[in-house]
Amino acid sequence: MNNKTNFLMKASIIAALYATLTLMLPFLSYGGMQVRFSEALTVLPYFTTAAIPGLFAGCLLANFFGSPLGMLDVVLGSLTTLIAAWMASKIKNKKLVPLPSVILNALVIPYVLYKAFGIPYLPSVLWVGLGQTIAVYGIGYPLLLFIDRNDKLKSLIKK
Repeated sequence: MNNKTNFLMKASIIAALYATLTLMLPFLSYGGMQVRFSEALTVLPYFTTAAIPGLFAGCLLANFFGSPLGMLDVVLGSLTTLIAAWMASKIKNKKLVPLPSVILNALVIPYVLYKAFGIPYLPSVLWVGLGQTIAVYGIGYPLLLFIDRNDKLKSLIKK
């Protein structure tokens, strides 16, 4: 399999996982207090750049087909995931890899919630930040450590 095909395959798998996890748990994925389990996957850019378009496409699909927040979420939410994934790919310290997703989502998504539902921005920053921290540090960071310790899995993802 050539490198381009391998890259597209990994990006597609990550996109499908992200979208599926988000859409299967809509009560946790959208709203004032959200813990998107799919956000745990935002640690994958540490291992492969294919995760960057994969996470973006998965978020775009999940927001397009599932978000009650409208097109603002489709656009801003997906772009936030894209930028956070790109930033995470540049970080070498494993403990800091989840941070872009937590910070960017905590700052951007409350704006979307305010525009869509009138939820006050500042309290929403805390709630979205807490939800992101639970998903990305509570699930994603242990996932990162598990992959990093498993040479077969790590080589499969990095290929």
